[in-house]
Amino acid sequence: MSAAGTGQPVDISRRGVMLVLSSPSGAGKTSISRELRRREPRLTMSVSVTTRKMRPGEIDGTDYHFIDEPRFMAMAAGGELLEHAMVFGNYYGTPRAPVLAALDGGQDVLFDIDWQGTQQLNASARDDVVSVFILPPSTGELERRLTTRAQDPPAVVAARMAKASDEMSHWPEYDYVVVNRDLDTSVAVVQAILTAERARRRRQIGLPEFVRHLREGK
Repeated sequence: MSAAGTGQPVDISRRGVMLVLSSPSGAGKTSISRELRRREPRLTMSVSVTTRKMRPGEIDGTDYHFIDEPRFMAMAAGGELLEHAMVFGNYYGTPRAPVLAALDGGQDVLFDIDWQGTQQLNASARDDVVSVFILPPSTGELERRLTTRAQDPPAVVAARMAKASDEMSHWPEYDYVVVNRDLDTSVAVVQAILTAERARRRRQIGLPEFVRHLREGK
């Protein structure tokens, strides 16, 4: 749009999206998150704080910010977390400041959190949240994935399987549901959801003014 004889051009910016992926442990949300980030360079991962111990191959500040419980409780009490919850005996939470700064700058933020965290995000920032629940194709496949990834002792795997039914009961609270039978297909579906949600009218900042100028022939 030219400014010559038609008024000043009107820019449309966009508010970022909070894309939330949740699932029972082993259903594949972490694998989907990693591949989605590879395909979507504009998508940044929300790095949670946690009190759990670092797993082999994880990097502090990249996978999680690993902190002790007193520091976590201080952050929660001080309103520094958008959401927080205890999961399998460890605390997890999302730092507030970096997420809000990213959204204000038009940056999309990916969340790998459970249903409790999603409920808290919806309560505080519903218009920014797009939630996707990932389901396994079967209970047997879920158990196989938990066992073969070899990151947890058998007792923890058993606890995760016992908790899976309760976690899956929250699927109706989500905007979208994806059954993860195949990683590439699941990633493509989530990517399509993100593309559509980026174009939602409420996220187009300056759109009313842009349309007004169009209607006035500017």
